[in-house]
Amino acid sequence: MKHFFAAAFAFLLFAPVTAFGHCQVPCGIYDDTARIDRMLEDTDTIEKSILAIVELAGTRNDAKAMNQMVRWITTKEDHASDIISIMSEYFLAQKVKPVAAEAEGREQYLAKLADHHAVMTAAMKTKQDARAETATDLRAAIETLKKHYKYEDHVH
Repeated sequence: MKHFFAAAFAFLLFAPVTAFGHCQVPCGIYDDTARIDRMLEDTDTIEKSILAIVELAGTRNDAKAMNQMVRWITTKEDHASDIISIMSEYFLAQKVKPVAAEAEGREQYLAKLADHHAVMTAAMKTKQDARAETATDLRAAIETLKKHYKYEDHVH
């Protein structure tokens, strides 16, 4: 029994910890504009990553440049994944409420759903490509999303 508690304590002590931006408990503590700001900041990083990747692309025989390119690609991927996570785990799971096919408000729901999907798709495309246009499209999709969350009323 003594070994069990020691093992359990060691597991808890050394277990990896993952921090999430917000839980999925219906606590009512939501800050939609903060999530949008975070996605815009992620987009800034994706844009910077793409510029660096393009700049480094012509230096393939330089090991240091190749290493830096891999790091920028990883950074771009991580920030795009963060946006996809915010969209799916925060907005779609908690904020976009389904409306029955014959119910009032169905068209608004579908438009809102399409705008959220556009952000996720644009983020995915930044992972697949290193063209500046993908980041521009992502930023535009996030800007469109603002209308659903009274972003203009937010003090930055």
